[in-house]
Amino acid sequence: MEKMKLKSIYSEFRADLDYIERELERAVRSSSPLVEEASLDLLKSGGKRIRPVFTLLSSKFGECNRTDTARVAVPLELIHMASLVHDDVIDDADLRRGTPTAKSQWGNRVAMYVGDFLFGRALATIAELDDPGIHRVLSRTMIEICVGEIIQIEDKFAEEQSLRDYLRRIKRKTALLIASSCELGGLVSGAEPKIVRHLERFGYYIGMAFQITDDLLDFTATEKELGKPAGSDLIDGNITLPVIYALQDTELRPLVQAALAAGDDREPVDRLIRRMRGSEAITESRRVSNLYLDKALREASALPATADRDSLIRIAKFIGKRKY
Repeated sequence: MEKMKLKSIYSEFRADLDYIERELERAVRSSSPLVEEASLDLLKSGGKRIRPVFTLLSSKFGECNRTDTARVAVPLELIHMASLVHDDVIDDADLRRGTPTAKSQWGNRVAMYVGDFLFGRALATIAELDDPGIHRVLSRTMIEICVGEIIQIEDKFAEEQSLRDYLRRIKRKTALLIASSCELGGLVSGAEPKIVRHLERFGYYIGMAFQITDDLLDFTATEKELGKPAGSDLIDGNITLPVIYALQDTELRPLVQAALAAGDDREPVDRLIRRMRGSEAITESRRVSNLYLDKALREASALPATADRDSLIRIAKFIGKRKY
């Protein structure tokens, strides 16, 4: 039902998205059959294409050019793909969206170089545009994503984390890339500076809501819906917002600690998941996600009243409320 809803929203600009998809496929072509196979496999493994969609819709607020929009949307999605490949190596993940990861199919070394190749292709694609402002936004985004990944590694299994620690981490991990998708869409189309600012803030707020919702789903969705075992983030030692709130609960705290120390034993993790569902930790996390969603919708409402703004709002509501 939810996937069908998103597809129906996308159908309004399917031709433009198909063009971006073809450009993505062209970007990952390589003289190395192995690199190309791994890159195409990752490209075709699914995903909502949220970032290209936001870039595309944001570009509609200026003089939209399909070719230039793709030259911004493609590198942003390549950066996202590269970060996923590196994440899977760091987390020793065998599945993503229900399909084998590059790491599980070709090993850590190949996977890391595939991620580096995708970063390189992102730079090569964006170089086709000569706007230094666009290059500054993209380079800043790449730097912050890398810093965020390092902080996430440093914070693994660290129970004493604050709400501020978590929000700063997901800002770098997720929100900045979505914010940049919206900002660059506006910049590449020559949209008015005021509109670009609203687009960038919209992307940031919806990116925060997106990641918090992802972290909630790790406890509330099924393995089939997630495409990986429920509780995977916790098993990997990632202290997400629901876990931070659970650690503040005297009854849930020992269950969280047992799950973090469980290793390959699923029972402590499954026990915590059962207790987490319906808990205040989930309710409070959802409240924070909704606060960011509301801020995103306010920024969108400040944009010119067009069909493209309405599409931004509908997609924002979908990803903020999705069940998987």
